[in-house]
Amino acid sequence: MQRRKLGHSHLEVTPLFLGGNVFGWTIDDATSFAVLDAYLEAGGNSIDTADVYSTWVPGHVGGESEAVLGRWFKARGNRDQVILATKVGSRMGSGKEGLSRQHILASVEDSLKRLQTDYIDLYQSHRDDPNMPLEETLQTFDELVRQGKVRAIGASNYTAPRLAEALRVSEQHGYARYESIQPFYNLVERQDYEQALEPLIRAQEVGVIPYSSLASGFLSGKYQPGQVLPQTARAQGVKSKYMNERGFSTLKAVESIAQAHNATPSQVALAWLIARPGITSPIASATSVAQVRELIGAAELTLSAVEIEALNNVGSARI
Repeated sequence: MQRRKLGHSHLEVTPLFLGGNVFGWTIDDATSFAVLDAYLEAGGNSIDTADVYSTWVPGHVGGESEAVLGRWFKARGNRDQVILATKVGSRMGSGKEGLSRQHILASVEDSLKRLQTDYIDLYQSHRDDPNMPLEETLQTFDELVRQGKVRAIGASNYTAPRLAEALRVSEQHGYARYESIQPFYNLVERQDYEQALEPLIRAQEVGVIPYSSLASGFLSGKYQPGQVLPQTARAQGVKSKYMNERGFSTLKAVESIAQAHNATPSQVALAWLIARPGITSPIASATSVAQVRELIGAAELTLSAVEIEALNNVGSARI
């Protein structure tokens, strides 16, 4: 897979980031190792996780995903083959959240220990901390970059005005800047990103690593009209957000193009993201080797200009 430069950094990532939220949550070490091995063997090099994965599971305290990755790095001796991205800022327990200097410095040491490495390629603010001056947050990140513990920094879930302000602060003080943004963005969830963030990131050449690239699985085609869904939060969320006329019109177009390419709907939805100007590398998770191969297929799928335009129109924020 051809690699893409992330923002103004020296990091070169493959056009599909492997999501690490499932490691230590829905898949155990053995399956996680198999998924990771298959991803690297297929040419992938970019893995995204967070310290908070997976605090939502009863009995978990956070750091489970990072710990799985650390054990894999140690077992395989392949740390230098991976662009490793993790995050800081989400709640890790009482008083352990946000983007203060104290919390960032404590959290990076905890992440490095779990990951069994001495550096993080891309260290990201998981979400904005409106109670903390950007100067304090960015100065702290800058120190970590200068120390070599972090190679580049990024942001996740920032609004366009806050990202613009963060970039201004970094430029004003000579601090390391956010080289990437992780927005919630997919073929059926476009308005917030395209209207506000997209003009800014393209003007400032900030890398874009979208999450929820398959709209919680809706764009895989497994949710169909009239289907009785399980009473899970995920399924009910998909029903309320995407199982409507606009959603199914978009899915129908995706499925039609997938059939023409002998591909899956997931591959087409990801290929559209990969081809979109300004997008660096969408994130997608896999819980099996077969799913890894399907995801990798998206990076190898070339959509025609006509197909891209058709998807642009059917999934347009203007609809």
